[in-house]
Order: sequence, then C-alpha cells, then structure tokens
Amino acid sequence: MTYMKDFTIKDVQDVYDGPGGLLWEAVMGEQIHSGGPEATDALAQKVGLKKGMIVCDICSALGAPARHLASKYGVTVKGVDATKTMLEKARQRTKEAKLEDFIEYYEGNAMDLPFKKDTFDVVWGQEAWCYVTDKNRLIQEARRVLKPGGKIAFTDWIITGDIPEKELDPLLETMAFPYMESFQGYQGLLKQNGFKLIEALDQTEEYAKCFDEYYEKVHVDLKPTILDNFGKDLFDFASNLVTIWQKAAHEHKVGRGLFIGQK
Repeated sequence: MTYMKDFTIKDVQDVYDGPGGLLWEAVMGEQIHSGGPEATDALAQKVGLKKGMIVCDICSALGAPARHLASKYGVTVKGVDATKTMLEKARQRTKEAKLEDFIEYYEGNAMDLPFKKDTFDVVWGQEAWCYVTDKNRLIQEARRVLKPGGKIAFTDWIITGDIPEKELDPLLETMAFPYMESFQGYQGLLKQNGFKLIEALDQTEEYAKCFDEYYEKVHVDLKPTILDNFGKDLFDFASNLVTIWQKAAHEHKVGRGLFIGQK
C-alpha cells in the first residue's frame, strides 16, 4: 500500500506563495528542478519537440521551462499552475522576455485541466507531479487533452528503492508531498491508462549529484543570504531538507525518473 501524507493543494500553495518558493529558486535556479536547462533540453530532444507543436506544461511554476521551450524550439506552451505567486511571476517574466505570443498561463488543477480533449501534441512536466494527490487522475487528464499520437513527457521525484516509512515520512514532510510514485508505479500508470511506454529512465545518479550541489549551496554559498533574509529557523529547515534528501538519493532510495509515453 502506498504511504500517504495528508497534504493538499493548499499546503503546496502555502509553500510557493511564501518563502519556500524564493528559497527553491535560489537553490535550484529559475527552472526549479534538478539539472536546470540541460535537463529540459534532454527531455525535449527525447520527446522530439518541433517548431509549431502545442505543449501543455502541467505545474508550470515560474514558467522558465516554458520560456526555454518556446524560445529554443519554437513551440507554443500553455502552462497550468495552482499557485498565484508563481503565475504572477511567470506572466511578468514571460512579458519581459517578449514571449507572450507563444505562452499562456492558466490557474488550474492538474487533475482537472482547463482544456478540451485532443488539444496538445505534448503534455509536459518536470519534477512537480510529486505534489499531485492523485497521479492516476493526472495521467488520465494528460491522455484526454493529448491529440491522437501525442506524447506525454515528464520527470519526477520518485521512490527508486526499498525505503521504510520511518525514513520516507520526514522526506515527504519537508517537501509537502502527499506521496511519491515509484519508478515501476509510473510505468504502470501510463500503461493502464492506454499509453504506449516509449521510455523510462532511472536518473537517480544524476539526481544525487544535484543534491550534492544543493547541500553546498545551502551550507556555504547561500547561508548568509538565507540567515539574513529568512532567519535561522528557515536555514535549519533547509539544511535538514538537503541533508536527508542527499543521503536518501545516494542510498538509491529516492531519485528522479524520466518517462515518455504515446497516446
């Protein structure tokens, strides 16, 4: 049975409307996912993004991946996010980048997308679906809005090995994740919802190296800034977070998975 925490979309909004969003951008960069633009390019190339395609970015956050995809690959992106602060910043930064003609943002829920069926060439996600309380419903919605032959392409934080609840619980608690899907679990969800599984990659080794960088940033590069701007409590929280996730990643208990399926 999947181990669940009682976190809802409101808890996620509280994180990203508050100092948590600022902290994560400082640590991970504007794209707010491990690997940065290079990881975005890797996923784009694997799914075969081409000029003129229409992409749905579920949980689009600050919109940095959307802007990267629109400017580099010539696609149109419709981003969906549930956090007002993220949406406001995404719209402002997209305007500053003069990409408003290629990107639109919608306030919405990943489990009830505000689009008609058969709309998109690609449904896209990068390390944010771990916040979604019903990932089966999310995959169903992704398939609904995809055109026939369209593809789903996403990365996410996943369970990659045996991890007892007493170790998993504090990991979920620090991130406000309701639960994490497993590497095998996501493959099963794609298949049972009618997707042809094209690729599934366990990228935990790369993910662990990213957490080595985050550990260094929090404890060295960003420590004075975090203490000055947010105080000792948030520094202690961030320190504990990167420490326990780094350890679990190097033990191959949690990591990052990449998945591509076709409708």
